[in-house]
Amino acid sequence: MKAKNQQGQAIITLLFFMVISISIITAISLIVLNNLTAGVNIEQGIISYYAAEAGAENALLRLLRDPSYTGENFTVDESDVVINVSGGTITSTATFENSVRKIEVQTVYNNNVLTILSWKEIE
Repeated sequence: MKAKNQQGQAIITLLFFMVISISIITAISLIVLNNLTAGVNIEQGIISYYAAEAGAENALLRLLRDPSYTGENFTVDESDVVINVSGGTITSTATFENSVRKIEVQTVYNNNVLTILSWKEIE
């Protein structure tokens, strides 16, 4: 009779440790998945930021060659870049997967000299 009670206790103890182990493994898996997702989002943001920078630099070169330049759409690697130029303000917007980044450049064009007044990221 005593041996039968001990077998039941062993199964209950085993089940208890299995539930605890599964809970810990699930929690660790969720943490790893969240960190992985955050890393991917950061990488996408960096890629789209540099594509927006490239668009702003492209717009500056085009403005130097043609002061009436108003913008364009193009692709840098896999990022879609939209450039708008209006009243001395260049806005370069790059989209890479779920990330969108914008660069705004304030310029003045006087006597065939293009001067950059400010260069910043905007929301």
